[in-house]
Amino acid sequence: MKKILSTLVLGLVLLTTNAQVITAVPCDMLGMSVNVGSQETMINIYHSGQYMTHPQSENIFMWEFTDQQGNIVHQDTLVDESTISFSHSWSLSDTINVTVHFVNDSANLGNWYISQGLPTNGNSINCLFEDQIYWETGAPTPWGSWTFIHNNPGVDQNVVLAVDDFSYQKKELVKIVDILGRETSFKNNHILFYIYSDGTAARKYISK
Repeated sequence: MKKILSTLVLGLVLLTTNAQVITAVPCDMLGMSVNVGSQETMINIYHSGQYMTHPQSENIFMWEFTDQQGNIVHQDTLVDESTISFSHSWSLSDTINVTVHFVNDSANLGNWYISQGLPTNGNSINCLFEDQIYWETGAPTPWGSWTFIHNNPGVDQNVVLAVDDFSYQKKELVKIVDILGRETSFKNNHILFYIYSDGTAARKYISK
């Protein structure tokens, strides 16, 4: 009995480490799934971010569904909701793009990275999920269900923005100039300026 109670208590807390409560997990540990309630003309999609991120009252899900021509067929913003549900009129032969941007500025994502011995990357939840659904059928007993094609995990937009803001281009030497700005080749016992492809310059003097 004590063991069962201990398990229940542990289940009420998402995770605790070093007296720090982890109220969120990284985007790539979250995902979407089509609920059983989905029918030919009805979509029900569950998002695990609602129950894996706290405070739940500040979970915001911005959903967008588009067809293969880029036309928006459904759009909605939900707060503190785990499931999006709506009727539709698109064809069962259509493949629909599903995008949801999930944010929670109060969630403490940093504690998760600290618990893993990793550097933090911005403590808030800012996840983008992109996938596609299609009407899957089966036999011998005929059945059908809206199904995700890729089962993509979420992408942390905090990390993406940081990468976009940083140039990973290989630095290459463009030219060498002397103190008068004249292009030259390498020479010993002269002050030279090395100009690189990323716009930086280095002053060098090698005596011999």
